[in-house]
Amino acid sequence: MTIYLDVSAAVNSRAGLGRYTRSLADALVAELEMPPTLFYNRTAQARVPEAWRHLPQRAFRMGYKPWRMLVWQGQLLRMDFSRLVPGAAIFHATEHLLLPLRDIPTVLTIHDLIFKLFPEHHKKLNYYFLNLAVPLFVRRADAIIAVSQATKNDLMRHYGTPDHKITVVHEAAAPHFRVVPPSEVARVRAKYDLPERFLLSVGTIEPRKNLTRLVEALANLRKDDRNLSLVVVGSKGWMYDEFFAKVEELGLQSAVRMLGFVPDEDLPAVFRAATIYVMASVYEGAGLPLLEAMACGVPVVSSRESSLPELGADVPRYFNPYDVENMTEVLRLVLTDEPLRAHLAAQGPLRAGRFSWQRAARETLDVYERVVRNYH
Repeated sequence: MTIYLDVSAAVNSRAGLGRYTRSLADALVAELEMPPTLFYNRTAQARVPEAWRHLPQRAFRMGYKPWRMLVWQGQLLRMDFSRLVPGAAIFHATEHLLLPLRDIPTVLTIHDLIFKLFPEHHKKLNYYFLNLAVPLFVRRADAIIAVSQATKNDLMRHYGTPDHKITVVHEAAAPHFRVVPPSEVARVRAKYDLPERFLLSVGTIEPRKNLTRLVEALANLRKDDRNLSLVVVGSKGWMYDEFFAKVEELGLQSAVRMLGFVPDEDLPAVFRAATIYVMASVYEGAGLPLLEAMACGVPVVSSRESSLPELGADVPRYFNPYDVENMTEVLRLVLTDEPLRAHLAAQGPLRAGRFSWQRAARETLDVYERVVRNYH
């Protein structure tokens, strides 16, 4: 069976969708005798991982936005893009963009419905495109993979997608996310000049990450703990002005450290160096950094919304992300209770270990086999 896997997100981006696609592709390669054919639109920012050089590939060059519009228009007009995937037995779209294909079964991964649930958190053009295109893609796909039960519930509630069409396949922390030795923590602490005590947030800076309220909580906590800082790992995304304005308004410029992009090889030690990892988001389709933080043995304090309790279960301590006082209260509880922090740090790797990319690959292959079997 010739599997085509759209890895455009992994080739062109280092954010969450790219991490998902890279990890799934690597896991599928390890599971299959005949590797999948990697399909991607190569933009100006493209970087193909060295480990993929020997794999079969179908690549072409087109701008990100023109390609999205072409695919959407192709679906609207019921065009056939099959010539782009010769010999395909199945096509898996790993981001919210599904090729129009005739006589080739398709699988679509849906990560979240943020654009529908939180339209105020999206740029207008992106909001309009996703709200028009994604429902069409969901209807046209032969099967849907949802990265959490929360996302599956959203699909059924808002689009009326049948239960049987959606399979939940959870993501996992990559194997290098683990408890690293103190020497590695010391190396990374020196490299990035990390504070002695800090809250850590990892992810693209955008409204749903809820960093503005987290900064307000930090200001409350620093009334009793002047040495506490916030370290943010992640690139600027969109609509981030409010966050930076709040940092300035509260006079926290010296207490909030922006590290930007941090290479994967350094991330486990950055997690481990943190006093607490904070997942403040108002919504997460998958919430992968929560699993990565737990795998690295750092105490986790998290929003109680969407998929996060599904992943963390009873290990993190949870707060209402819309309530700064509640966020402050839960963070203060964990910050001032060293035995509790030690307990959370010890339980994290055990919980994260229940998820693996090997299992995700096998569950994904089960979806492929079922779709191909039922297609004709």
